[in-house]
Amino acid sequence: MFRVSSRLPSLVLRNHVHASRVADGATKRFGLELLGIGVCVAAGMGLYAYSRRRSSLLSYKVNAIDSSTASPTEETTVPVITRAEVERHASKETGIWVTYRDTVYDITEFVESHPGGPKNIMLAAGKAIDPFWSFYQVHLDSDNAKEMLEELKIGRLDKKDCLPTEDADAEDAYSNDPWSHRSPLMKINSRKPFDAEPPVNMMTDSFYTPNSIFMVRNHLPVPEVDVKDYKLGIEGEGLQSLELTLEELKTKFPQHEISATVQCAGNRRSEMSKAKKVRGLGCCQASISTATWKGVKLRDILLYAGFKRNGAAQHIEFEGLDKDMTGEPYAVSIPVEKAVSEDGDVLLAYEMNGETLPRDHGFPIRVVVPGLAGARNAKWLSKIIARKDESHGFWQQNDYKIFDPSVTMETADFSSVPAIQETPIQSAITEPEDGSSVAADDEMVAIKGYAFSGGGRGINRVDVSVDGGKSWQSADIQDDLQQPYGKRWAWTLWTVDVPIPREHAGHLDICCRAVDSSNNSQPEHIEQIWNFRGLLNNSWHHIQVNVEEQ
Repeated sequence: MFRVSSRLPSLVLRNHVHASRVADGATKRFGLELLGIGVCVAAGMGLYAYSRRRSSLLSYKVNAIDSSTASPTEETTVPVITRAEVERHASKETGIWVTYRDTVYDITEFVESHPGGPKNIMLAAGKAIDPFWSFYQVHLDSDNAKEMLEELKIGRLDKKDCLPTEDADAEDAYSNDPWSHRSPLMKINSRKPFDAEPPVNMMTDSFYTPNSIFMVRNHLPVPEVDVKDYKLGIEGEGLQSLELTLEELKTKFPQHEISATVQCAGNRRSEMSKAKKVRGLGCCQASISTATWKGVKLRDILLYAGFKRNGAAQHIEFEGLDKDMTGEPYAVSIPVEKAVSEDGDVLLAYEMNGETLPRDHGFPIRVVVPGLAGARNAKWLSKIIARKDESHGFWQQNDYKIFDPSVTMETADFSSVPAIQETPIQSAITEPEDGSSVAADDEMVAIKGYAFSGGGRGINRVDVSVDGGKSWQSADIQDDLQQPYGKRWAWTLWTVDVPIPREHAGHLDICCRAVDSSNNSQPEHIEQIWNFRGLLNNSWHHIQVNVEEQ
């Protein structure tokens, strides 16, 4: 069988202080926000809160305290707790404790409300979380996360029971990631799991994004696959269960090639966070890339396996070879209508820009679902499953969903809203760079960017302004493939030269907005579409450019 790297990941704790003092200052209320495996992999999401009194945290009656190892200061502030005592607190009945380096924390009241389910957290119950933290180093890199975690402290671990640092970090689930093949030009948002964007000023140098700087959004460690042992499973409602090797996929079915843009649903999240803090990785406008993909159509595979349109299947699920610590794979689904449509162009791709699919992009097979959010384009494909209902996977049920601006992580009911499928009209500026300068004597400023709309909708027009939207000029459309109506899977690049206003006051507020073939246009203000996960930010894109007098 093929070998898949799947080692124990991280339990990430995060505590957020909710100020709630009574008049005498005797009581404080603290909220625990804990990020588990499911939350972190979905682009750093998830801060669920609960309230409890600090006094109860610090008043635990610890039975196994070796006072001889504690200094007078420790004895009078926090108890010293042995590893054996921590291990006895591994259930609801006893309380659930964990340790990080030399400190003991209590997480009892949060376990049931963990968005990724209690089983992931319970793997660390009564144990050290240190070996887990390396799975999602985006949180280890944050001093704020550690400071907030400190508020949950109930004691200090006995010195003789502390883990050596090298033991804590011995198991790195990401050691087999393709580090040597990752370009130093990429802007890295997260190392583990790997999330990176191309340099903004290189995004639109060519219509197709070079593989070396194509945006990467991994949710779990990159699996290692031996092609000789690789088999793609097909099963589910109305299908004959079968397995296909990579060679069979390449030789039994017609080959197809499509040009398609892949856009992360968190593209431009960092702008949304400036308006009001959101939960997720700080992506700029570069979490989008375009390639030509070669492979076989999903429709052909499903028909080969006996799919009938009048059957019970309503969704097609994709399972990846990338797995979490419990062995659960990355799993998402798309509507069956998209999967089997002759015009849907859903591809099982094994080539990207004329090259073998790179490991970071799903080698040996990934799904390319043109027009849908990047999360539905599952990589390292292991199984295709016809289902009556949607995938039960975390990234289908508990992430990549949009709520109205009044909903917070604490009040969100993920079962009440649909998963993101098609993406809305989008455009952004790639040149000049935000914060750069132009000379007033140049009289004109050259502006470049991209526009893209999901669902196969094309771009009718891109408007550009240098005065914050008071006046507009239409951009020239460049490198437009003229794909058929309803199958405009690739982005549109645009350019425009705009006169520098005499009354520029030393700076330009450059912004753009696009209109697609259904006459959908971008909303003006982020506040209108703000959501706590920072998803699908398609408001007017603004950059600030200085004007220098010679």
